[in-house]
Amino acid sequence: QVQVVESGGGLVQAGGSLKLSCAASGRTFSSYAMGWFRQAPGKAREFVAAISWSDGSTYYADSVKGRFTISRENAKNTVYLQMDSLKPEDTAVYYCAADPRLSAVRTGASAYWGQGTQVTVSS
Repeated sequence: QVQVVESGGGLVQAGGSLKLSCAASGRTFSSYAMGWFRQAPGKAREFVAAISWSDGSTYYADSVKGRFTISRENAKNTVYLQMDSLKPEDTAVYYCAADPRLSAVRTGASAYWGQGTQVTVSS
């Protein structure tokens, strides 16, 4: 069983930065792929970024590539999402996801999800 809790959301102006954190419980964190999804009002949840457990490979949605960076710190059971050059269209609730299978994380089929943290980007 893995529990994940997001933090770090807030209000920022366009062009600014935020860093989200996702703290996971469980001694097997280092063997879980981790990812971030987001859901804007009236829209479906969409993939943002993922990181593998084995070699730290990273994957991004085209809409955030070059602006967002996902990273993990296994010693702290934490995954991060550094968000730079934020745009109003990045406004959404951001969710952290965890699963032993990278494919599940990338497709939204993760076994474990956090409650989400709100990110609002003003123009």
